[in-house]
Amino acid sequence: MADKHNLLAVAKPSDIEKKSFEIIDSEVPEPRKFQGVEWQIARRMVHTTADFELIDLVRFHPKAIENGLESIRSGCTIVTDTEMAKCGIPVRRMVPLACEVRCLINDPEVIATAKTNSTTRAHAALELAADKIKPAIHVIGNAPTALIRLVRLIESGKMEVPALIVGMPVGFVNAAESKAMLMDCGNLPYISVEGRKGGSALAACVINALAEVVLAEKKLSSECI
Repeated sequence: MADKHNLLAVAKPSDIEKKSFEIIDSEVPEPRKFQGVEWQIARRMVHTTADFELIDLVRFHPKAIENGLESIRSGCTIVTDTEMAKCGIPVRRMVPLACEVRCLINDPEVIATAKTNSTTRAHAALELAADKIKPAIHVIGNAPTALIRLVRLIESGKMEVPALIVGMPVGFVNAAESKAMLMDCGNLPYISVEGRKGGSALAACVINALAEVVLAEKKLSSECI
């Protein structure tokens, strides 16, 4: 029976991703707003969400790409604000690069601290990570409180500037404002989006895009999701 829906004949995950990127490229023809690795990140953000508006909303600090790639090349530690963001960065991508992804949101110390201080767990997790792990890359896709606390710790001199902050909290309460705060700090290397849009999957896909660049440099393979 003929397929009245004109479904594309693709089966393997890698073929699906390849075809998706081809479609995105065809719908955003040259000249594009971004080139090189910035375009690879922006394109993966569209691939993750099917939202082309993100191309107009994503913002890159001038040092973001260089710092992010160098950190991943060196086998860095990445801390996420949620388990969802952590799960969105596959181990199969990180292991070949000797990178570690951690999330402290369910750490007993974090839970106890948040309860004692009447703060969010994301806020408490950020402070614990800053104190004990000192990650090269922070990935914040859900919690504005974590991003706000991160910026304030750095501004106060209580925390060193990380190599990269992927700051993309989503929502209606302080999400846009926290990202504006991040982007207003000229010395903080960031990849962020303006406004309310964001999310754990979106923040995670930025790391995946950077990781794929380094994997290609090292001629290592990673089956894509």
